[in-house]
Amino acid sequence: MKDITSRADVETLVNKFYDKVIKDDVIGFFFTDVAKIELNKHLPKMYNFWESILLGNPVYEGNPMRVHFPINEVVALEERHFNRWLQIWEETVHENFEGQNTETAIARALNIARIMHHKMMNARS
Repeated sequence: MKDITSRADVETLVNKFYDKVIKDDVIGFFFTDVAKIELNKHLPKMYNFWESILLGNPVYEGNPMRVHFPINEVVALEERHFNRWLQIWEETVHENFEGQNTETAIARALNIARIMHHKMMNARS
């Protein structure tokens, strides 16, 4: 297996992740029923987000935290949800890639989940 080194790799990873996550029994409903994401609009944003993080190309514009607060108001984003998101992400990453950027993808996702969980929990307090 190879490392994540290109936009095409990022797109492969994100596509495979979303193939799994939207069908997941624990968190899939956030994507399909709560946020009702349109994959054709959502995926390019995720490609840009992860390309910015993993490849250092500043192509992402937006505030990922801001878009999750309305979801959290409808259904609380709980620690178990973030843990499941991380589990699926890590599985998908390791099934398809290996190397420095691969490990960075997992480490950064862990940090993102921790920060997001903290902010979502405080927003409900």
